[in-house]
Amino acid sequence: MKPDTLVRAAAMSILIVAVVITLIYGQNLMIPLVFAILIWFLVREITKALDRIPFIRKRFPRWLKNLITSLIILSFLGFVGRILTSSIQNLADSYQVYEANVTSIVDKINNTFNIDIGAYISENAMDFDFGAILGSIFNSLSYILGNTFLILIYALFVFLEEAVFQNKLKGIFSNRSGYETTVEMLEKIESSITRYIGLKTLISLITGILSYVVLLIIGVDSPVFWAFLIFLLNYIPTIGSLIATTFPAVFALLQYGEFYYLFMVLIFVGVVQLAVGNVLEPKLMGNSLNISPLVAILSLTFWGAVWGVTGMFLGVPITVILVIIFSHFDSTRPVAIMLSEKGKVNQ
Repeated sequence: MKPDTLVRAAAMSILIVAVVITLIYGQNLMIPLVFAILIWFLVREITKALDRIPFIRKRFPRWLKNLITSLIILSFLGFVGRILTSSIQNLADSYQVYEANVTSIVDKINNTFNIDIGAYISENAMDFDFGAILGSIFNSLSYILGNTFLILIYALFVFLEEAVFQNKLKGIFSNRSGYETTVEMLEKIESSITRYIGLKTLISLITGILSYVVLLIIGVDSPVFWAFLIFLLNYIPTIGSLIATTFPAVFALLQYGEFYYLFMVLIFVGVVQLAVGNVLEPKLMGNSLNISPLVAILSLTFWGAVWGVTGMFLGVPITVILVIIFSHFDSTRPVAIMLSEKGKVNQ
């Protein structure tokens, strides 16, 4: 191997290690920034939708449309926060009922399968504090809401930067071709990410609403909370829908102490997930993301290891951005081809 090749390989290895270390130790600052950029994408998409209304397009300036869109998003988040807080409190108030059902479930399993683990499970079930689990969930949500302020601050500066960003790009590139190439790349990133966020939000919303109806009919406590959890988890590719179905099903078992309700939730919420995920989502999403299913799973694993559950939500959008960026440079174009779905990328 040539010395130059060794130097480049060593430099690339050091760069990759440095990037991973930065991602891990800088996540408290970088994750809110990534969410702020995604919110910026979402606001731009909603603003484009508002521009389709002639009255708004002619009468309202861009800054006012961005402000209206941001207020709509903030109002929605505040409404959801109040509902979730109320739902979690209701669940916490009923945790003694759920604890009592644990013993009943253990006895049924012991009698049905004639196994001698009932005493062991019962002993551990006595220490099962459902209220503590709900408290940890509430604390996690509180942490997210606490970061919301930082995310909004980042988003505000992103909007302020947008106003002068084009002038900065023109100043960076001495020739027009470089400027146009960069603008084209940024437009592709914006188009792909806004389409992904918009369609994924619509699909997750449909899944959440249908699941809410199912859980309401079955009689599961706090169906709004579980429907919202399903809505969120559907942003995680592949395993998100599985987890989203399992959580309310297990809770239905704890609530009623009967396996009948577990299977009811698994079947009907599972049917909703399969119908939306295998019929509706492919028709809406198509091949617009242009990333390999294997790459999607690997990105889910990598970003999940680096940033936890948050990384699972962000893995696909980040991978889409990387494919688009890599496709615009000769040195990284082969990487973009390997990451793409069918080996075709546009420069």
